[in-house]
Amino acid sequence: MAHTGQDGRDTAWVAPPSMADRMAEGRAARERTPRRSLSRLTTTGRDPLGILDRQNATRVAELVPLRIERMSASPFAFYRGTAALQAADLAADPHSGILVPSCGDAHIANFGFYASPQRTLVFDLNDFDEAAWAPWEWDVKRLVASIVIGGQATSRDEAVVTDAALAAVRTYARAMAAHASRSPLLRFFEHFDVGAFADSADKDTRAVLREAMHDAKKRTAERAMRRLTETLPDGRMVFVERPPAMVHGDEASGTRLHENMRRYADSANIDIRMLLNHYTVSDLARRVVGVGSVGTLCGLVLLQDSDGNSLLLQAKQAGESVLVEHGRIDQPPEAMAYIAQHGHGGRVVALQRILQAVSDPFLGHLRSDTGDFYVRQFRDMKGSVEAETIEDRPFLAYAQACAATLARAHAQSPNAAAVAGYIGSGGVVGESLLEWAFAYAALSKADYDAFVAAHAATADAEAPVTA
Repeated sequence: MAHTGQDGRDTAWVAPPSMADRMAEGRAARERTPRRSLSRLTTTGRDPLGILDRQNATRVAELVPLRIERMSASPFAFYRGTAALQAADLAADPHSGILVPSCGDAHIANFGFYASPQRTLVFDLNDFDEAAWAPWEWDVKRLVASIVIGGQATSRDEAVVTDAALAAVRTYARAMAAHASRSPLLRFFEHFDVGAFADSADKDTRAVLREAMHDAKKRTAERAMRRLTETLPDGRMVFVERPPAMVHGDEASGTRLHENMRRYADSANIDIRMLLNHYTVSDLARRVVGVGSVGTLCGLVLLQDSDGNSLLLQAKQAGESVLVEHGRIDQPPEAMAYIAQHGHGGRVVALQRILQAVSDPFLGHLRSDTGDFYVRQFRDMKGSVEAETIEDRPFLAYAQACAATLARAHAQSPNAAAVAGYIGSGGVVGESLLEWAFAYAALSKADYDAFVAAHAATADAEAPVTA
């Protein structure tokens, strides 16, 4: 109960910790977890193939071979599909204990372009399936390891890879310090201006970014509609099946669709609910997406009006974050209460809105008898930089752009100043995370080799015997 004085003011009011207080908390955390200890990588007691097998056992069985095929394509493709494995490895290592809202899968292929509600192109994190609260350095480690693995996969000189990885950590450190010095409101309105970044970059980097932005602007829902759908004689638009990547569901899924759309609409903003009233649901199809997500339930929902206008939404299954399931990070009570009420689809949407500077206005979520889901637009100017194919200078610049973007996301946390205090200038942390990243790249490569060998042996054992 609040205590009030004669003037009606709350006499028990206590000011929140200042930036200086938070910075001091971060520096004090170095005593508990020295920054050099962030280089430590525990390799005992691991079960990498067991973790992946257990994941596959919970997925759509006929899609598991496709997931294995995609993850076997390269060491970097394998790394993209092993967020759970890395979370388990990080759980065994020392960590700062300074928690922030985290992406959970912040590798370099999970940053990219998409359209803002104002129809301008923005650059930000774009995958939040594994988002949860976790130590700030877990996202940074996943990013830096992806820079190393991506660089090695394209046979870049080790000096180039080292420079890119160190530059990413230093950029993150400088950005966190800058964000921590600003007010929470200014941090909220900050965003990464990719256009300005491109204008200030060298010629090669500018060309790469401009090309990626040009390609992203062409990746619209209207273009996808022309490729993915057909119109029946009665005017109804439906998806064209392309097994196994695109197939229609069973009769039960169609029956559930209208109820699930109602549940989604209830979670969306009121303006989106009004907009949805202009359309009727026309078709639903299951679509395979990504690398690590292959085998989880993902559907495309087609809506249309009576004048040939359409809307394309994607509904994707959401399970427990690997940061919790395998990383064993206890979540704040408020987060647990929110998940209990809204499910893991609600978790994904909530953390996406926190971590992105601007988000898809169609974001929403629902719970059904087949699981938790989140909903977003499909192909709304979504695009990315192919970090494995660009030249060295753009590769270095892209690594820094991803790090600056990640720092902006983490800076939304009240612990932003504590992170900055812990990191300091970034020198010690940079060297520690670089050492860890190269060691983890070697460990991931060994896991990849074992994964490919195990599934090659399985394929040989299942092959029919011929005379």
